[in-house]
Amino acid sequence: MQYETLTLDVSAQVATVTLNRPDVRNAFNETMIAEIASVFTSLNTRDDVRAVVLAANGKAFCAGADLNWMKKMAGYSDDENRADAMLLANMLASIYRCNKPVIARVNGDAYAGGMGLIAACDIVVAVESARFCLSEARLGLIPATIAPYVIRALGEQASRRYFTTAEQFDCATALRLGLVSEAVSAEQLDATVQQITGTLCANGPQAVRACKQLVQDIAGRELNDALIDDTAARIARTRAGAEGREGVASFLEKRTPSWRD
Repeated sequence: MQYETLTLDVSAQVATVTLNRPDVRNAFNETMIAEIASVFTSLNTRDDVRAVVLAANGKAFCAGADLNWMKKMAGYSDDENRADAMLLANMLASIYRCNKPVIARVNGDAYAGGMGLIAACDIVVAVESARFCLSEARLGLIPATIAPYVIRALGEQASRRYFTTAEQFDCATALRLGLVSEAVSAEQLDATVQQITGTLCANGPQAVRACKQLVQDIAGRELNDALIDDTAARIARTRAGAEGREGVASFLEKRTPSWRD
């Protein structure tokens, strides 16, 4: 499939989705929102893909909403605004719910909705020079659709500050708060991403998917008998499955598991 606002490359079991509107700092409009949702939904069904990298062309990762798109929204009715907001919300959910691990390759600044893209990913590798900002309040808006992901990544207390102040913060702060997993130099960016995708692709593909789902299902739940029973049932199913049996057998027999062949 051909895309207007992004590119898709699949190589060595890794899909790279690259935002490709560098002239507007990869700001998204309705076309990019639809294409991101489409590509991530399609990647769920591809057995030749074990990990996904979300990257961007140009100097910035994503500047948030495109100005022309925002001008168009100014004339929307309440129903049209709600429908438009749902498209953005569903796009973010398509990244978060992707059944493969998603690594954000953050090559530059991420503002507003761009922070939502990052926070919806599982692992974030950013250049040390990148800057971040939840700038919506400056425009009299709120970061509502990205909030479920950003609050999970930053934590409640930091989100209270940066949602309300719309302050810019640097990569060191993003790393400390947990939004960024690794901060590296521009020269180290690709090598670091490749090291992580290589590690992911060496693991059992079904186990990796189940591990991602496990975190999403367990995080925030009360530690009660139902949760204990749920976790026991999950490991029991995994042990009895073909991949689990193969993984244990290959370890005991000191050989390479079949999914690395």
